[in-house]
Amino acid sequence: MSDPIRFAVVGCGMLARMQHLPNIVRSSNMQLQVCCDLSSENLAICEREFQPVRMTEDFYDAVNDAQVDAICLATTEKLRLPVIKAAADAGKPIYVEKPLATSLAEMEKIRAVVHEAGIAFCIGHNRRSSPAMLDAHRIFRGHMEQPVPCAWRFEREGDARPDMELDGVAAMAVRINDDWHSWKSWVFDKTQAPHGPMLFEMTHFTDLCNWFMADEPVAVQAMQVEPFNHGVLIRYRGGAMASIFMSSNGTFGYPKELYEMMGQGAVVAVDHMVEMRTAGIAEAPAKQVYPLLNDRHADVGTEGGLAGWLAKKRAACEEAVRKDDPMLQFTAEPDKGHARQLERFVTQIRGEGPVVCGVDDAISASRVAFAAIRSTQNERSVKLSELD
Repeated sequence: MSDPIRFAVVGCGMLARMQHLPNIVRSSNMQLQVCCDLSSENLAICEREFQPVRMTEDFYDAVNDAQVDAICLATTEKLRLPVIKAAADAGKPIYVEKPLATSLAEMEKIRAVVHEAGIAFCIGHNRRSSPAMLDAHRIFRGHMEQPVPCAWRFEREGDARPDMELDGVAAMAVRINDDWHSWKSWVFDKTQAPHGPMLFEMTHFTDLCNWFMADEPVAVQAMQVEPFNHGVLIRYRGGAMASIFMSSNGTFGYPKELYEMMGQGAVVAVDHMVEMRTAGIAEAPAKQVYPLLNDRHADVGTEGGLAGWLAKKRAACEEAVRKDDPMLQFTAEPDKGHARQLERFVTQIRGEGPVVCGVDDAISASRVAFAAIRSTQNERSVKLSELD
């Protein structure tokens, strides 16, 4: 079990080549055995840049290779169930990019296949493995489950304060700033992505809301101006609520994601996964900053965190203008957990760690997204029970 887990990567497009393939190649716990793609051009790039042991255009061939221990499925969501079924039949663990499928019906078939086979399974909700999000989740859930009253909390009414049944209940606010000019063309093709970003992007954030609220989502109210602005409000069985606002008319010159978790008289906030802040939790750090990836401007923004990232981003954007290359704006990126999610999945495969983000969690996040889609179509609140 200490030997590297040998992966076949099925679907070797941009995401796989930017994240999964280099992360596998760099890891001491993984080995790249097979690259599988229908595109000979993609395979040629993989051969040149990542040197797999072999390549194939047939996913059955890749999955059933005796030298393959696990599968990383990074195709578009149109091709999920057949590959997962093949992996299940072969008894091999499988890591699947999100979203799990294009319909809840197919997702339920996948759930049945995975549970029946008993294979290790992980969905690519990688933000669960971001160092900042892991720390925030540990601190927030610990405070929610064992709150320690803050000594300086303003208790205006003291003992006369009314006894409120849901006192301390959790809430979460998520803000997403994106720029649709950067999107790949397939996202506008309804045959490839029939539900648009309300599914292929939203599941990242509905999953995080479910994870932090640690409760069953029961109803969703949503509005959208597709594909530009989306607002989603989620209510949970125990009274928690979460809101997600996503705009695709923003800019990469500003942090993409802000998360604020509130409850039991405290707040935990994560800005762009480069900085975590807390308030109202006596033993928690007031602020913590996190290392950045691919930092070409190490001498700029040395204070780190949000202020440091903004300084580095300004320097990168100025460099992009000087050199007439927009790609140079990308530097000092936050650690969104892509590599760590695969590493944690290897630990799960070896029986040395918990389930990272299993098929049930994946479907729960997708059900919230589908309820939001129905809510926008019907212009009303939608109970998740209606999806059954």
